Amino acid sequence: MGMTTHPATRDHCLSLARSVDRPTGGARYGRMFPRLEPLGTDPHVLMRAGSDGGICDAAAALDLGAGGDDAEQAAGWPFFGQLLAHDTTADRSPLMGGVETDALRNSRSPRLNLEMLYADGPIGSPYMFDLNDPAKFLLSPDGYDVPRNPQGIALIGDPRNDVHIFTLSLHVALLHAHNRIVDHLRAHDVPEEDVFDKARIALTWHYQWIVVHDFLPRLVGPELVDEVLEDGGKWFNPEPMNAFIPLEYADAAYRYGHGQIRHAYHLVEGGPELPLFPDLVGFGPLPADRRLDLAQIFDVPGRPPAQRAKRLDGRLAASLIGLPERITGAVDESAYRSLAVRDLLRGDTTGLPSGEEVAKLLGVPPLTEDTWPGGTPLWFYILKESEYLGDGDRLGPVGGRIVAEVLIGLLRADPASYLSLEPGWQPMLPAAGDTFGLTDLLIPAGSR
Repeated sequence: MGMTTHPATRDHCLSLARSVDRPTGGARYGRMFPRLEPLGTDPHVLMRAGSDGGICDAAAALDLGAGGDDAEQAAGWPFFGQLLAHDTTADRSPLMGGVETDALRNSRSPRLNLEMLYADGPIGSPYMFDLNDPAKFLLSPDGYDVPRNPQGIALIGDPRNDVHIFTLSLHVALLHAHNRIVDHLRAHDVPEEDVFDKARIALTWHYQWIVVHDFLPRLVGPELVDEVLEDGGKWFNPEPMNAFIPLEYADAAYRYGHGQIRHAYHLVEGGPELPLFPDLVGFGPLPADRRLDLAQIFDVPGRPPAQRAKRLDGRLAASLIGLPERITGAVDESAYRSLAVRDLLRGDTTGLPSGEEVAKLLGVPPLTEDTWPGGTPLWFYILKESEYLGDGDRLGPVGGRIVAEVLIGLLRADPASYLSLEPGWQPMLPAAGDTFGLTDLLIPAGSR
């Protein structure tokens, strides 16, 4: 029997993937708390704090065997959060600044629309799709990797999703989810010319629903999520088509996930423990002995509990304090290999206020422990707030408020999101439990 081919997907005028329709005016950064003054810490102080042996270095507290720094949530959640960041933000400005805030450009549209997965769709990004069935994503022959060029470069919507095995594995799982939805739509006789657009919308809405009903409640608490859904944001509530990315979110609060990276991971049950960097770095074909069983980083019904994320405590795993050159590129200062240094410097160069000043503005009593004379950098403050007020398992009142209001605000400002078009919408894909969640999307029941 010959191979079945499908007609090329048409360039639908309402396609969510068309770059011509992305909001250029909204693809920018701004301020959530514009009246607060920048903290302005000496960069040398920040570099000492974030470098090897500094207060952000978790090596001194390393305790792999006892699980003493294990958090409540599974280890995969910060990597899902990393995909959200890649979907909404891409700041190409230099680490040490020199660019005015008004001139900073976000290379991503400020929407949770899976732009990092779809790019410009089968018409604008045909190298990501199956030539014989352009409604479906192309995968490696074994289905575990993305397609790559002859030099091993990933042919995907956002090259950052190839940075390490975990983001790559989640990206591949989302590609499979799209392809399953295509099969589902065809089985229900959806006209072929509509299959791709409907599959993209279906996957995007399931993803958005997961952000609101699975990801955010774990990260900030269900009470705050319900409040922002019901009352709207107090500090971030952009009008439709007028969204932007607050710097307090991009360069401080949403960098919380760096503090959740474990010292080491099992990729498969009984496998060796490996640090994220350099052992699990990406940017090349996925070796057969580096395939990830997603049940090792997410709790899956019928499987043993997954590894846990690291507790939030202001310290980063050693593999993030000494990033490999494949991640940082060549640097003229060794401290720039530390992700903690980069997080602290980024907040300084973009003029963020102190954590204490933000807390006062929000009506929250500021922390008194582990704070800095003259004011604590917002990124570090949010991590310590999580340690003292969230038991290291979730964000505290400052970090939680910023993240919840921004993510829900971006969805409300997007006229194509489920919250804008059909706020009562429910997932159509099957769930293993009472409610649909991320693992139902990534690991369908038939593959468990």
